[in-house]
Amino acid sequence: MRNIAVIGAGSWGTALSMVLADNGYSVRLWSHRREQADEINERHINGKYLPGIMLPKNVAGTHDLEAALDGANAVLLVVPAKAMREVLGRVREHLAGPMLFIHGVKGIEPGTFKRMSEVIEEEIPKKFRKAVVVLSGPSHAEEVSLRHPTTVAVASVNTAAAKKAQDLFFNHYFRVYTNEDIVGVEIGGALKNIIALGAGISDGLGYGDNAKAALITRGLAEISRLGTKLGARPLTFIGLTGMGDLIVTCTSVHSRNWRAGNLLGKGRKLSEVLSEMGMVVEGVRTAEAAYALSKREKVEMPITEAIYQVLFENKNPKEAVDELMGRDKKDEIAALSESLSDPAPHD
Repeated sequence: MRNIAVIGAGSWGTALSMVLADNGYSVRLWSHRREQADEINERHINGKYLPGIMLPKNVAGTHDLEAALDGANAVLLVVPAKAMREVLGRVREHLAGPMLFIHGVKGIEPGTFKRMSEVIEEEIPKKFRKAVVVLSGPSHAEEVSLRHPTTVAVASVNTAAAKKAQDLFFNHYFRVYTNEDIVGVEIGGALKNIIALGAGISDGLGYGDNAKAALITRGLAEISRLGTKLGARPLTFIGLTGMGDLIVTCTSVHSRNWRAGNLLGKGRKLSEVLSEMGMVVEGVRTAEAAYALSKREKVEMPITEAIYQVLFENKNPKEAVDELMGRDKKDEIAALSESLSDPAPHD
């Protein structure tokens, strides 16, 4: 397997292309913007998303989806969650045979509330997909592009496919573990963005480390409650794709979700924040999806609900925090036991 198509030339797609290129693969990095593909080919940079980083010569940019997929043995999807289904419809038109599908998208599809692996399985016929794998974990694209030590996990119901993805990405600076819990890995990767928005809001309000530590800890409990209700394994949420990703996203200025929350905490309007960011902030739409899922599954998620109200109901961030602090008294161990209990069987 020497040729790999990477669909999505944002910061994460570009950083993962570099990992694959460092491992000796020929990478075709697809962008929906011709000028971006030209910049990658002519200057070996992706100036908007990874400024100052030189890309390996075996990363080729393309604006032609058919050319990106031609002769590829695997496809890595790194596009916004809201665009995944539309992009897959276009990918499907150019598939000639079965391919390994890997995605690195930390989000939930708006409206359907489906995980990205579910969307892939719906849009790509079985005859064209060998398996579906998700890659997730604590990993800022900026640091991966600098080849700083990073550890992630790849998950699939197909163990052999997960090991194949592990082989593709594993190297001296990018360590990869396998995991069979694709539900937990995808839920952890998506929902941590909501808590990162909350961490940014808390910092923007000037509340300090005590508040943020509590937010991260109780946020993990919420993620675990919903994840296990959906069929995930509790232990996944104390691993790389749960607690690990939550820590890095809630505590780093590299995190666009933290940065967006920070601006909200300082009194900026959501529309202004998103316009200023100029990049997708997955936590915003994920908050909407998680809020709806919590109601459907009857799972208590007070932090998620508060962030939803700030984002979509114009609730004052300070008022939302004050209401969280004024909730009824509870026993911590009992609450944690509830969050980490075994999932109920699903039909």
